[in-house]
Amino acid sequence: MPLADTFTQIVDSLPDDWTDLELDLRIEDETRYVDAATYLVTCNAQPYSRHDWHWRLLVAHRFGHAAAVPAVHGALRLLDDAGITGELALRESRAGRVEVTQMWGRPYSVRDEFKKLRAQ
Repeated sequence: MPLADTFTQIVDSLPDDWTDLELDLRIEDETRYVDAATYLVTCNAQPYSRHDWHWRLLVAHRFGHAAAVPAVHGALRLLDDAGITGELALRESRAGRVEVTQMWGRPYSVRDEFKKLRAQ
């Protein structure tokens, strides 16, 4: 199965309140490592130094310090289009966390709008 489709399948299997994921990626042909790294730079993939997996991908759902779902999907689609095959594994997912934002001094209209946006 292509990497982008595997990623979509993983994301679709999660509950709606997931906040972030950690995925491991291993490519089959290690001679294409540099090519793959060139495509994965768009989603800030973290290389492993001494591990049998090649990269760790951090993915954020609605907020956080990680790559967005469309960015990761696009990078994996680039790998698929380039003919780079591999394996993707979900290592950890977190759910139920809430974004903390300092609202002191802001008008109630801003606070209400923020609540509406985050309630989706």
